[in-house]
Amino acid sequence: MDGTVLVADDDRTIRTVLTQALTRAGCRVHATASLMTLMRWVEEGKGDLVITDVVMPDGNGLQALPQIARLRPGLPVIVISAQNTIMTAIQAAEAEAFDYLPKPFDLPDLMKRSARALEQKRVTPRAAPPREPAEDLPLVGRTPAMQALYRLIARVMNVDLPVLISGESGTGKSLIARTIHDLSDRRAQPFVVAQAADLAGSDGISALLARARGGSLVLDEVTDFDAEAQARLVRMLDGVGEHGPRILTTSQVDLVARVEAGSFRKDLYYRLAGVTLAVPALRERVDDIPLLAEHILARSARELGGAQRQLSQEAKAFVRAHPWPGNVRQLENTLRRLMVTGSEPEITKSEVEAALGQAQVSASPKGGFEGEKLSQSIARHLQRYFDLHGGQLPPDGVYDRVLREMEVPLIEIALDATGGNQAKCADLLGINRNTLRKKITDLDIRVTRRRKLM
Repeated sequence: MDGTVLVADDDRTIRTVLTQALTRAGCRVHATASLMTLMRWVEEGKGDLVITDVVMPDGNGLQALPQIARLRPGLPVIVISAQNTIMTAIQAAEAEAFDYLPKPFDLPDLMKRSARALEQKRVTPRAAPPREPAEDLPLVGRTPAMQALYRLIARVMNVDLPVLISGESGTGKSLIARTIHDLSDRRAQPFVVAQAADLAGSDGISALLARARGGSLVLDEVTDFDAEAQARLVRMLDGVGEHGPRILTTSQVDLVARVEAGSFRKDLYYRLAGVTLAVPALRERVDDIPLLAEHILARSARELGGAQRQLSQEAKAFVRAHPWPGNVRQLENTLRRLMVTGSEPEITKSEVEAALGQAQVSASPKGGFEGEKLSQSIARHLQRYFDLHGGQLPPDGVYDRVLREMEVPLIEIALDATGGNQAKCADLLGINRNTLRKKITDLDIRVTRRRKLM
């Protein structure tokens, strides 16, 4: 890399780490804990790239972006922030930041983005429409998967392309569609959700388009649409004019697999999948569960009345470890029920177990689709992994990480099936016994010997 980078962050450790990394990469670095100093450097013409925190002792880095753009048009700015909400990502995108990363960030990833920023000439900024402050956004999460989703939403919300939102039941696909609409330039226009029955009749499509006008039209669970409805959709989409609604689609089924199976029209898929947003299942972002639980309990207390209850430490650990096959919807329904069925300030582990009832039995949801081949399931999860990086490449080393993710459950299940007998397990897997022992050690797999009824 070559260029001068201006770093503004009130955290001394972050300033030191970035200064050392950027200097080793060949850059010149000016670092400060003051937004005022950063703005003076920008005004003096210093710097080819700005990396700034949001909350500073003497100002807000996001609010300074328009001034930076006026003083130095085209100067790229990368925003880093511990305020890991979708609103931060949206504001960064609207203020024409070159990029946005949540804290804690991956240093190699930030270095790659910095290199791109120094090499790529930014487009001329455009004025962003004003936004109403959103105090209670439906999307909550600090994990990398959710942050990548936030950034992708921020990029596509005002792009005139159809959006396909895929994910398991209960992950919040409809909420994401609503969020895209509410934060877009179309937010003053209607938001219409359509199901297969809404397309029936000779005037079904025309009535839908008349209701949606120039707003957003959501095709809910599009795989429920039969062949006739799919044909109607193709004709409708071909007839939507420049001033028609934006099309958002939700699906909890892998549409590519359905297309390959011949149960979903290929031409319809291509018309719907302009941009695909893959929503992670709750078990794929377990670190968000405590934050989600706190958010749900606080909102439930406001809506239902009464004092807010909190999860005990044991209950928190249990909730975090539970598989939640119904995803965020199941978590929300469970916690709302616990808000009104108990009067003590703390929610105990036993209360959560009782609320879940027999749901605890299914500790390992299938998470796949009926009739899906293993290769299709793997391809679906890998595609989601790449999609969740918001158009960026994932960190290097994907091959080893993916093989490790596949190897661990394969060996664990084989060991369980053979009662922990490593000789039988090695024969079952078709590998050498010493190879199996080495993998058990390297992958830190726990082996429990017991008699297995076959």
